[in-house]
Amino acid sequence: MPASLKRTAKTRRAWIITDGSAGMEIQAAGVAQALGADIAIKRVRPRGPWRWLAPWGPIDPRERFGREDSQFAPPWPDIAVACGRLSIPAIRAVRKASPDTYTVVIPDPRAGAGIADLIAVPAHDKPTGDNVIHTLTAPHGFSQQRLARLRRKMPKDIAALPAPRVAVILGGPNAVYGFSIEDSARLGGSLASMAALGASFLITVSRRSPPYVLDAIRKATQHAKRIVWDGKGTNPYENWLAHADIFVVTADSVNMTGEACATGKPVYVFEPDGGSAKFNRFHEGLRRYGATRRLPETFSQLETWAYPPLDSTPQIATEIEKRWREKMQAMRHRPNDMKTGTRQ
Repeated sequence: MPASLKRTAKTRRAWIITDGSAGMEIQAAGVAQALGADIAIKRVRPRGPWRWLAPWGPIDPRERFGREDSQFAPPWPDIAVACGRLSIPAIRAVRKASPDTYTVVIPDPRAGAGIADLIAVPAHDKPTGDNVIHTLTAPHGFSQQRLARLRRKMPKDIAALPAPRVAVILGGPNAVYGFSIEDSARLGGSLASMAALGASFLITVSRRSPPYVLDAIRKATQHAKRIVWDGKGTNPYENWLAHADIFVVTADSVNMTGEACATGKPVYVFEPDGGSAKFNRFHEGLRRYGATRRLPETFSQLETWAYPPLDSTPQIATEIEKRWREKMQAMRHRPNDMKTGTRQ
C-alpha cells in the first residue's frame, strides 16, 4: 500500500454499495481496502420498477433512505464506492444527502459523468471527462502484499504437482462469447499439448461454466497431474493465483484475466467464438502491455515471460486519496453557511 494510503489516527469510513454479486463486491472492496478505510458493505436488491429503472431511476423506497432504521443513514461515510448499475440510485442519493462524502463509481454504469465525484473505468471503455480515470484492468482484492503472503507457504497438494503448474481459469458463455462445445474441444486440445510437454494443472470453474466445458478439460488433462475445483468445497483460487507458473484464462471474463495479470506470470488468453470491439480493446491493451498472449492451438514448447504485475487497485485508490484531499481542502475554505452534509 502506498505510504499516503496507510491508516491514520482517524481512519476514514467507507461504504461499499453493490447488488451483492461477488464480481462487483470484489472490485469495490479492493479499492476501499487499498485506501485503508473501515468498510461497511451496503447491498441493494431493488424490486420490480426500481430494478428496471436503474441506473437512471430513484432508489427503491423500501430502503427507507435516510431514516434511522435504514442501512443508508447518518453518520454518512467519508467515501462511498458503488459498483454495478443497481447501486447507482443509492450512490446518487448519498451524494445528495451528504455532499461532504466523496463518491466513486466502478465501472461505467452509462448513467452520465455527474453521478459521482469520480468514475473509474477500464481503458477499453469510452467515457471521458475531468472526473473519469482509465485503467488497463478492473480493480480487485489481490494486492502484491496479499500474493506475497500467500507465496510464503505453498499448500502441500500444489507443491506435489510438477512444474510448470498451469492454472486454467474457466469462464463460460455471456452476451459476447458463445463458448460452444466446439470451443471447449479446441481449448482441450491446446491443454492436452501442454500436458504432453510435462505441465501439471490447477483447474477452476466459475458460476458461468457449463458442465461440458469442464468435461472437455478433464478429458484433455486426464493423464496429467492436476487438481480440479468444480465449485464444491473451499475455493482454492487465491492459492492458485499465488503459486501457478503459467495461466490460461478464457477471454469472456475481464475480472479473471485482470487478476491473473496481477501475478506478473505468463497469461495465455483463450478466445471462444464471438467477441466485441470492447473486449477486443481490453485484450489488445493487455497484449501491448506484455502481460498476455493468445493461446496457441498446440504447443511445441512452453514459453515463459515476465512483466511488471498489473494491478489497477492502488492506482484508483491513490487517485481517490488525492482528489478526496483536494475536496476536503476546498470545503475548509467555504463560508460556514455553505457547508452542508455535516457528519454525526
